[in-house]
Amino acid sequence: MAAALKAGSRPPWVGLAAAVWVQIAAGNAYAFPLYSHTLKSVLGLSQQQLTILGVANDFGENVGILPGLASNKYPPWLVLLVGVFASFIGYGVIWLAVSQTVLNMPYWVLWVALAIATNSSAWLGTAVLVTNMRNFPLSRGTVAGVLKGYVGLSAAVVTELYTMVLKGSASALLLFFTLGIPVTCLALMYYVRPCTPASEADPSENAHFLFTQGASLVLAIFLLTTTILKDVLDLSNAISYTFVAIMVVLLMAPLAIPIKMTIFPSSKKFNRPAGSSGNLVSEETAADPLMTSAFSATNLTSLNEGEEISDVDLLLAVGEGAVKIKKKRRPRRGEDFTFREAIVKADFWLLWLVYFLGVGSGVTVLNNLAQIGVSLGFNDTTSLLSLFSFCNFLGRLGGGALSEYFVRSKTIPRTFWTVITQIIMVMTYLLYASALNGTLYAATALLGICYGVQFAVMIPTSSELFGLKNFGIIFNFMGLGNPIGALLFSGMLAGYVYDTEEAKQGGSMCMGPNCFRLTFLVLAGVCGLSAILSLVLTIRIRPVYQMLYAGGSFRLPQSSNN
Repeated sequence: MAAALKAGSRPPWVGLAAAVWVQIAAGNAYAFPLYSHTLKSVLGLSQQQLTILGVANDFGENVGILPGLASNKYPPWLVLLVGVFASFIGYGVIWLAVSQTVLNMPYWVLWVALAIATNSSAWLGTAVLVTNMRNFPLSRGTVAGVLKGYVGLSAAVVTELYTMVLKGSASALLLFFTLGIPVTCLALMYYVRPCTPASEADPSENAHFLFTQGASLVLAIFLLTTTILKDVLDLSNAISYTFVAIMVVLLMAPLAIPIKMTIFPSSKKFNRPAGSSGNLVSEETAADPLMTSAFSATNLTSLNEGEEISDVDLLLAVGEGAVKIKKKRRPRRGEDFTFREAIVKADFWLLWLVYFLGVGSGVTVLNNLAQIGVSLGFNDTTSLLSLFSFCNFLGRLGGGALSEYFVRSKTIPRTFWTVITQIIMVMTYLLYASALNGTLYAATALLGICYGVQFAVMIPTSSELFGLKNFGIIFNFMGLGNPIGALLFSGMLAGYVYDTEEAKQGGSMCMGPNCFRLTFLVLAGVCGLSAILSLVLTIRIRPVYQMLYAGGSFRLPQSSNN
């Protein structure tokens, strides 16, 4: 790995606290329903044109191949910097259009600008997720659940600002994204950096994660409560600003861990993992499979214990026959794969299909949530978005924690929970299609939870099956299932069905359950297929989890260089 990625010796909790704020910024793509109606009305777009912009929103958010490659070659601050520029440029252009500072902006310019703006999510999210997964390699599910949980909460955080500070102005919200996201990330990028992970379980780590999970849960409940109060009461400006101030304090709660560790330092030292400096092979040599396999021979007996050998001396030893080069074997599931090695595996494509069908169908509802609410007679749809955000958070946090518990206690693969949630999603889509009175909020809550679990499961599963060394590009390739699903199910299906029904009604807006009923029935069938594939994948990878979590704790494979 590049020298820029060498880990420091400090504990990684400061970086995790900073990552919380970066993840809130990285969730900017979830705010699309807040300004989508303004986009449609100000720019005179059809519903299908709007859903195609929603596809741009999802493509930008989830196309993370370049951030994945960059995370292996460059330090996190540089990856974050690209996200800063993408946010500033992309949202700046959208703001110019919505504020009508620039009139008659071409539709294709809007599409490209929105894709660039939300692509900041991929750069910001990849930088902090890859860094923290490597900093906490023994708690992958928990880390993924916490960080992705805060991304899920981001929509509720933004909604709080949108309604209580920005007074429901879409133009002001886009200006906030243009300037606020860059300022936040520039202030925090120094703290997001690699640290030396522990090579064995640390009892205090579990307590620290429980505190972080608890703090995020308190924040989520607070956001949901204030959203309800805002809907039923006429809050003064002073109360609104007080609520926002409390929200900011709760977002800072994870900082209590490094502060506590500074005031009450532990005598326990972080142990360097096997394969790091202190062995016979240098870190640069250990990262090279040729050098590692060559040095595995025991012929070099003249070295003193702890003495390093240079690459030149090692190559000379190989040439003289003192060291024999072993042929590199292909990695087994659970070890480090290159991207090329991973994409020829059936498990890779099964996991991708499961994610594509599950999350791709869920994002269709998210992109059209405002229009779904309006078609069923709900004029203020911000409460729907807040509910979805809260439940999305619960799914991500709970999915990470629940799958972590059962994988350690019962060696049950994380994808088992994907099977369960996708069965629930089938019933949820049928509930949407029924359009029964009082079911919209229940269906949105269930979908939010299930949608969140998909993220909490996919991320650690991809790292456990294919390793952390190339985790950035592998999990970002998995993430392509989201925008491709949005293109097929939202852009081509939901938008077409809505516009067709609108034309039948002869009005400027589609009203009634028929606007989305066919879409929901198709999505129910899609999730039924995904549940079957999830079950097949779970059965296939059960032996891998029995190997990795034998004895109740995660064991790094011997060949891993992480």
